[in-house]
Amino acid sequence: MSANNEKRQNTAHKTRNTKRRQPEKKGARPSGGATAGSPPPSSAPEPGYAARKAATDLLGKIMFKRMPLDGELDLRNGHPGYKRLEPNDRALVRAIIGTALRRRGEIQVVIDALLERPIPEKTGRVLDILHVALTQIFFMSIPDHAAVSLAVSLAGRDARAKPYKGLVNAVLRRATREGRAILESSGAAHLNAPQWMYDRWCEVYGSETAAAIAQAHLMEPYVDFSIKGNASEWAERLGGVITAGDSVRLVPDGSIENLPGFSEGAWWVQDAAAAVPARLLGDVQGLQVADLCAAPGGKTMQLAAAGAHVTAVDVSARRLERLSDNMARMGFDVETIASDLRSFEPKQPFDAILLDAPCSATGTIRRHPDVAWLKREDDVAKLADLQYELLTRAAEWLKPGGVLVYCTCSLEQEEGELQIQRFLLESPQFSRELFDAAALGMPAAVINEQGDFRALPCHNRQETARLSGLDGFFAAKLRKA
Repeated sequence: MSANNEKRQNTAHKTRNTKRRQPEKKGARPSGGATAGSPPPSSAPEPGYAARKAATDLLGKIMFKRMPLDGELDLRNGHPGYKRLEPNDRALVRAIIGTALRRRGEIQVVIDALLERPIPEKTGRVLDILHVALTQIFFMSIPDHAAVSLAVSLAGRDARAKPYKGLVNAVLRRATREGRAILESSGAAHLNAPQWMYDRWCEVYGSETAAAIAQAHLMEPYVDFSIKGNASEWAERLGGVITAGDSVRLVPDGSIENLPGFSEGAWWVQDAAAAVPARLLGDVQGLQVADLCAAPGGKTMQLAAAGAHVTAVDVSARRLERLSDNMARMGFDVETIASDLRSFEPKQPFDAILLDAPCSATGTIRRHPDVAWLKREDDVAKLADLQYELLTRAAEWLKPGGVLVYCTCSLEQEEGELQIQRFLLESPQFSRELFDAAALGMPAAVINEQGDFRALPCHNRQETARLSGLDGFFAAKLRKA
């Protein structure tokens, strides 16, 4: 599949049969009620309206303004309309927006098939409304008539979408009759990834594995826990299973903070793949260890639990506050430093270093489906340049004989294998140490041809699809002569 194939563009606010680039949308409006500039509604919104409006607003901010979903869902600084909702409605919004992002390509195929001509509006608001409604019609247990009625009501109360209220009604009613057949005929998971991204996976991993990665991304995520004590005991208490080493995995039901063991610091949330890099450092008892780009602190907690004297460095002081809160809950004492690694200078060399470098995060799409649509292909090259700069700087802070583990949660080779290849060519004092999958409690497939750790979302098959998988992750272990 050619990387220049433009048949499936990112469909953010444009239909498949128009190439016009849409201008940036104006700032978000308060959730609920009439849009600024529109006449006041003649009656109060029907039940469920505020949740659908919040979901529509959020989809627009992600697709049109490239705003990360996690920030918009933050109850302190996030989207005002979302924050005002009751907890049950917030859960509904999260379910709608997550599914709309996971299934965006398939939904767009249906819209394209049902539209006789491109929607001429420039803001993308109508497409947001259609995507939210079709998500409920096709992929959620919400009655079709409710999804259609709320979408039409939303279009009628929005100044930009109001001229297309009739079109929204017609398209959605046709979709309830014809849409599922269109989905079945188009049905390929790769439609739900941007073309450039899927082409890369095909080139690097082969078309069969690329399809398996895309299929894995359609599943809602599991939750993994790293356990401070006995993993078997906590698997039983939490109703989970042990997977990929000593991680405990379960399907979340309700708030994580309400689970047994949270308040007393018995465990922390961390994907099984993300738990591997800290383990690759080996026995760190009593060693001076740097955790670079440390927040939110899962690897920091691993290192502290293993007896290391940890210096956690991150560019974000706010994220370090969250890390410190996690350390306090777990009863760990670590040093935290807010600093850009490009200007950071340690007081003394470290025995071991863990560098979890900033990356495109394409390995976390199952957990963060907005990543697929927020990233652009040129982001990978820019991030790769930064990663190499940080890797070469971190290598200078390592004692002779020390170990450095470099890792990213990316599926892109420029952010993983190619970084290490270049580094070893230009840093002859370092050598690669190979991994044993069995010693890590992992399937053999997670070790690549070079002997590095390379987990894919389709690895680690379990009894059910929902409990299967790993975050996409890369890690290499480098020893200084």
